[in-house]
Amino acid sequence: MPRARVPVVPEVPPVPPVPPAPAARLAAGRLWLDFVNTEEAPRHAQVDTLKSFDSWLAWLESAALLDAGRRAALQRRALEQPAGATAALHEARRIRGTLRPLAELGVNASEHVTQAAIAEINRVLGRSSGVQRVEHDPRDGSFRRAFLSSGDAFAALVIPVVESAADALVRGELSRVRRCAAEPPCPRVFLDTSRNGRRRWCDMKSCGNRAKAARHRNVAKRSQPNPPAR
Repeated sequence: MPRARVPVVPEVPPVPPVPPAPAARLAAGRLWLDFVNTEEAPRHAQVDTLKSFDSWLAWLESAALLDAGRRAALQRRALEQPAGATAALHEARRIRGTLRPLAELGVNASEHVTQAAIAEINRVLGRSSGVQRVEHDPRDGSFRRAFLSSGDAFAALVIPVVESAADALVRGELSRVRRCAAEPPCPRVFLDTSRNGRRRWCDMKSCGNRAKAARHRNVAKRSQPNPPAR
């Protein structure tokens, strides 16, 4: 009796070693605003931070939402389920696009913009089945709250971002959300935590310093004497 053939299962190529994620530029004051700021192309001519699923995982790691081991495991799963990884990336971009108008307009957002953001937030929160837990990082002694999804691991990646946006609405923080006032226009948004509520720039070291330098040049130019009339 001939032996039954054993089906050959194609091997999944190994995931190359994951380099440590570079520190994200998390200066907005709230996670959801930093997430919105991953799209900076309008001013800074940078490639979208979420240009691929791997870059989405790298940003999550740099924001302390994943550790290196979890990131590597998700990369391996993405090789096995590329369609799921692509869908999760597209969803993250879509959510970001919905949250940006709310961040840029704050309390001045129209009812349409506000309701669109709320609908997107509620849609994601509605599938956030899982458990909350506290994790300790022995490298620096810090603690953090983590969410372990019991559903689709790819789809759950954006839940902490959406929870951050929901918290901002409930706490009434929209009145303190600003868009950077730099010229030429800077697309970054931030939470103004200054005492007088008059912070204008996303970062004093970049946009703030450029604005002050430009103002100084204008003052110096105006103070120069006019050339004598001929």
